[in-house]
Amino acid sequence: MEYHIIATLSLVLSGMCVGGSILPAGPLSGATGGAVLFSTTLEPSTRPFISVGWSFRGRNFITYTVTGSDFVDEAYAARVTLYRTTGSLQLRDLVLGDSGDYLVSVTPDGEQQKTGTMQLTVYAPITGASISNPASSATLIAGQSAATLTCDAAAGNVSTREWMQNGRPLLPSPDRVTFSADAKMLYMKPVLSDNHGNYQCRVSNAVSAMTAAYNLTVNYGPQNMSIVGPREAALGIRVLLRCSVDSVPPPTYHWALDGNDTRVTTSTYVVERMEESHAGNYTCTVNNRVTKLQNSTVIYLRASGSAPYWSFKLLLILSLNVGESLLTC
Repeated sequence: MEYHIIATLSLVLSGMCVGGSILPAGPLSGATGGAVLFSTTLEPSTRPFISVGWSFRGRNFITYTVTGSDFVDEAYAARVTLYRTTGSLQLRDLVLGDSGDYLVSVTPDGEQQKTGTMQLTVYAPITGASISNPASSATLIAGQSAATLTCDAAAGNVSTREWMQNGRPLLPSPDRVTFSADAKMLYMKPVLSDNHGNYQCRVSNAVSAMTAAYNLTVNYGPQNMSIVGPREAALGIRVLLRCSVDSVPPPTYHWALDGNDTRVTTSTYVVERMEESHAGNYTCTVNNRVTKLQNSTVIYLRASGSAPYWSFKLLLILSLNVGESLLTC
């Protein structure tokens, strides 16, 4: 969580103030329990100011005078520090009620009174960010179901919400993915396979930020199916055929050779030693127990007439041995 304990806003303009104000335009932000510094644009003076005063909502709470007639409101006595050479003020132990407009008036020696106004907004730091799904127990099926996710915080003033999916910004699509006006609610109707994954929501305000995460399971498939493996294999070699498919949850597998059950129920079909009898149409059929959908694909495996290299070498050795035996007879 990002948390700014002290927020400082200062602007030095070579002793001059913009539009007659000795405070920057602002606004100034602070966190509850933290502190802020109201920095004037005045250069430190070598001569004491005649007077410096700060007021909040029309009520003076601290005054300094060159004659020593100082005043500090009892409610602020332990919370403020006045910097007499510039008129700047630090306010500590902030509460939400400190939000509002602050007015400073400074009378330099031999000069006219200078004033400035600054708006302060105090925020409660965000805690307990979360993403909730009111239908978390429901089974979502691609193309059939809808989902709503809610992003919120247990405490703190949430100013902005940013949604992401799998670490990337989540953009709305008018026909299927939409947000509420304050981005608190995410609507997906209907959900599709690309909605399956991890969702993040970053909630923030001027003084803090938190990110919550939620895993959304969308059941889909089987789809994008293929068999990965050779279409031709030499006699005697080991052959692997792998059934590739996208499916949530993982599907069950069934292999058939020329329509006959092979009793192989894994994603990979293994031919330990290729023979002519292993040639034919290999069919991989998959079933998704949740979506109740089935899919299948076929690959034809042909046995090539050539034997592997090691068999040629063995035949050569045998023929040489036979030739030597005939010569000795």
